[in-house]
This record gives sequence, structure tokens and C-alpha cells, in this order.
Amino acid sequence: MALSSTAKNRTVWGVRILLALAFGAAGSAKLAGVAQMVATFEAIGIGQWFRYVTGGIEVAGALLMLVPATGLYAGLLLGGTMVGATLSHLIVVPGSPIPAIVLGLLCALVVWHNRPAQFRKN
Repeated sequence: MALSSTAKNRTVWGVRILLALAFGAAGSAKLAGVAQMVATFEAIGIGQWFRYVTGGIEVAGALLMLVPATGLYAGLLLGGTMVGATLSHLIVVPGSPIPAIVLGLLCALVVWHNRPAQFRKN
């Protein structure tokens, strides 16, 4: 049984709100200089400026996720960030890449739901 259009929209909006909360919190922690975030970016080895850039991208993406017309762009921006986070966890930073993978897949769902008309069947 397929979901109705209304049920799909509500589900995707629930995912968007969840992503906005998750990325808003993570980005804010990076920008605030929470010790765990400072240590994580120290382990990456690029410099703390990268923590600020990543935090800014996450907060901006969280805000974009809440604007109806910008869901596609938010999903692409944050999904790309999660690709980088997954690679960081696999190569440099200790810890599981699973949270980044799950968030990336949820971003992909938002992108798929908001894809342009020329990429839809019909």
C-alpha cells in the first residue's frame, strides 16, 4: 500500500525538522567551541578554522531545511557534509561513522522528495 501524497509530505517534513534540530545542535556546538568538537577537529588536523566553517554550514543548512523552497539545497549541502564526516570517521577520527551515514541518508530522502520536475517520472 503506497502512502498518500499528504502522508509523504508530512513524513518528509518530520524528517526535515529532525535534521534541522540535529544539524542546528551540532553546528552550534562546533561554533561554541565545545571541548569534544575542538578535540575532533584537532584530530582531523586541518585547523580549528575548519570547525567554524563546518559549524556555519551546519547551522545554515539547518535553517535552509526549515524553508519550504530550499529543501533540495539544504539536503545537498548537509548530505555533502555527511559524506565528509563519514570519510573523516573512516580515515582519521576515531568513532563510528554510522550517525553520519544515517543523517546523510535522511538528507538524501529530502533531496529525492524535492528533486526538480525534470527528474521525476510522469
